[in-house]
Amino acid sequence: MTYAQKLSVIDLKVEHLKNPMAIETANPRFSWKIISPIKNTLQSSYEIRVGTNKASINLGKDLVWEATVSGDQSVLIKYNGAALHSKRRYFWQVRVKDNHGNTSAWSDTHFFQMGIGAMDWSAKWIKVAETDTSARSPIFRKEFSINKKLKSAMVYVTAKGLYEARINGQRISDTYFAPGWTSYKNHLQYQVYDVTAVLKHGTNVFGVSLGNGWYKGRIGFGNQHNFYGDTRGLLLQLLVEYTDGTTETINSDESWKYAYGPIMASDIYDGEIYDARMEIAGWDNIGFKEDNKWNNVGIMEKGPEKLVAMAGPPVKKHEQFKALKVFKTPAGETVVDFGQNLVGWVMLKAKGAAGTKITLSHAEVLTKEGNFYTTNLRSAKAQDIYILKENTAQIFEPHFTFQGFRYVKIEGYPGELTPENVTAVALYSAMETTGKFVTSNALLNQLQHNIQWGQKGNFLDVPTDCPQRDERLGWTGDAQAFANTAAYNMDVSGFFTKWLKDVKADQLPNGAIPHVIPNVLGANDGASAGWADVATIIPWDMYVAYGDRQFLENQYESMRKWVDYISSTAKNNLWNSGFHFGDWLFYRPNDDNDGRAAVTDKYLIAQTFYAHSTQLLINAANVLGKQEDVAKYSTLLTNIKSAFVREYMTPTGRLVSGTQTAYVLALQFDMLPEQLRAACADRLVANIRDYGNHLTTGFLGTPYLCHVLTRFGHNDVAYDLLMQESYPSWLYPVKMGATTIWERWDGIKPDGSFQTPDMNSYNHYAYGAIGDWMYRTIAGINSVADNPGYKAVVIAPKPNGKITSASAEVETVYGTVKSAWKLENGLLKLEVSIPANSKAKVILPDLTKEIGSGTYYFESKI
Repeated sequence: MTYAQKLSVIDLKVEHLKNPMAIETANPRFSWKIISPIKNTLQSSYEIRVGTNKASINLGKDLVWEATVSGDQSVLIKYNGAALHSKRRYFWQVRVKDNHGNTSAWSDTHFFQMGIGAMDWSAKWIKVAETDTSARSPIFRKEFSINKKLKSAMVYVTAKGLYEARINGQRISDTYFAPGWTSYKNHLQYQVYDVTAVLKHGTNVFGVSLGNGWYKGRIGFGNQHNFYGDTRGLLLQLLVEYTDGTTETINSDESWKYAYGPIMASDIYDGEIYDARMEIAGWDNIGFKEDNKWNNVGIMEKGPEKLVAMAGPPVKKHEQFKALKVFKTPAGETVVDFGQNLVGWVMLKAKGAAGTKITLSHAEVLTKEGNFYTTNLRSAKAQDIYILKENTAQIFEPHFTFQGFRYVKIEGYPGELTPENVTAVALYSAMETTGKFVTSNALLNQLQHNIQWGQKGNFLDVPTDCPQRDERLGWTGDAQAFANTAAYNMDVSGFFTKWLKDVKADQLPNGAIPHVIPNVLGANDGASAGWADVATIIPWDMYVAYGDRQFLENQYESMRKWVDYISSTAKNNLWNSGFHFGDWLFYRPNDDNDGRAAVTDKYLIAQTFYAHSTQLLINAANVLGKQEDVAKYSTLLTNIKSAFVREYMTPTGRLVSGTQTAYVLALQFDMLPEQLRAACADRLVANIRDYGNHLTTGFLGTPYLCHVLTRFGHNDVAYDLLMQESYPSWLYPVKMGATTIWERWDGIKPDGSFQTPDMNSYNHYAYGAIGDWMYRTIAGINSVADNPGYKAVVIAPKPNGKITSASAEVETVYGTVKSAWKLENGLLKLEVSIPANSKAKVILPDLTKEIGSGTYYFESKI
């Protein structure tokens, strides 16, 4: 057996997660990446072993499964050993053999832990004893003892509302906004934390704070509260295992006590009020003596919702921003500029007299005069208020709220506010960064920055439309438009696994998909074309990006129910009824006297998405081997397209709406007879030229605009649009100083005034969907649906003289794919890197070549 010096196995994951704490599937799936310095390396076989003891797994002892398997599968390999037990931790290793005869060493040992079964919960739901009407956050505490030598200790915890859990005075995790936002009436997530290192021999103390969060606080429109329930509750179970083999369970139950702490009010939209004078020193630590402020808890009845393990990444703190400057506005306000529109909160240092009230207000932009602007937040107060205790240095930050902001106005600060006293902290779901994209053009690089920060700010547990005003909802149209771009920039496999469960859970009985997921709007707020099609679009996109059939298996019935819903409302195969948002926020001049507004017939749009969802359902059925459905829906698809031609197209190929979006959707989804497509693409180009090389598309047309132009031989026009610097364009907001993607093309107008304030977010990722085209066409990194998850890659950059170089990397499930090119002396010089166990086809103007793993250099005339 030959051991290659550098053939190694890294980045071991179970169900897309590194060392997950709560696996619920009986047959979890294992993935790893292979590192090899030798080109054209493929895995020829692997050995895997799973055991119950970390120390002995290296010796091949205490195993529950071991297997040696020939083949190149290194992603999502299903466990096939003895039955796995709930709450138990298992350890695993893998080693591989390659096609060059080399064998790796065994990988580092990783673990996964099985979740807690429904029958294993012995804890009781606890709450305040009185009716839960106080705006204040209740705090719960429980003393318990550890009197033997500890082997391990695991906390299983969830809440109705949001929780922050502590043991012996310190947080038990670095996660925030747990248990996360789901369709609470269907399922509620629990989290698992290893607290072995935190517990002490003898007395220990649990301390848990609860906030309203999405569960009980204000959510949706119309000052809606208590949407999921009117009572905050805590469910906590600590499982202790001792070295002598015995176990003990400490539960939330009648023995816990509660009081009210210093959080006087906390709300997602309105912010938090924290009165440091109301702090109860040491309440969450050892040695604290309870007084008459502490009461016996009440017990909640168990609800109908299912407790499920956390599927997506938790929200954590990430980047911190020092104040760029502290200044006075013309109106005399004290304002801090952090230089980046972000989502999270401000850490504030302050010292002053007891009772001093400091108010932090949050804003994304300043007026053209330089004053603080919050009108676009609508009714959201977005304020954090801190009331100081006695004259001592304090550091404040919120607990159960988040804000979207670049600027913070601070009122009531004692003494001089200096930059050292304020720090902005970004919070978002802990997704690994997987994409990099850089070009020779500084404006494009800033656009990529803005796209990434729009994603960070709006991927806070659910894919929100915006993070700052009284909305912050999981709008489905935004999510489906951006999903492909999201998967380039970050690992969103777990994030969308979690959210798609809610798409399925909140789907209406008739198959309609609500406008927002989780659905906090009305039962009839759904079934809009391009929004509800999230049910088919994201499962397919995630399958292609990660090679995970389970996206399709889990969502297939939901996909089919959605297509069947459209069919049930269609007449003669035409979906020409119902409410639709249409091409949301398309271009429309203020004083449109000559019909320059790019209005696209909503039912034309609906018909194209009817076809698209049907095609994706067919694709999924093919992957899953459902051939009867393939035949059934293929016939339906033919009829849908025929109905489109009859209703919306003239014999020469003109559409009833002559807009960019109409032609883009018709071409993207192959709605037109093949012989008429080139002429329709020419009409699209003529329209773009007629608008002075500007786009006029809204949320539904924009994601596909440049893709269609490139596909039909008009790549130069796609570049013209991308590089356009005046409104409407992608670079116009960049030129106006944007650091995230705007909701509207002209959120700030050329004269510095603002668009209509009731719908004008400066952190909305939908138009950032151009990132997908930037990775695929400029850098040339393309996934392949027939070989998903980048098992096969197409590298096909299509440069244009408007930029002289571009470089991109994507960290795939097999490893890093890189494409970097520059133009020199009439030549395209390209460097390509393909990870081990993958392959690629390189397509250049005068060259097509199949390659395996490794790094390669090419030159091509252009």
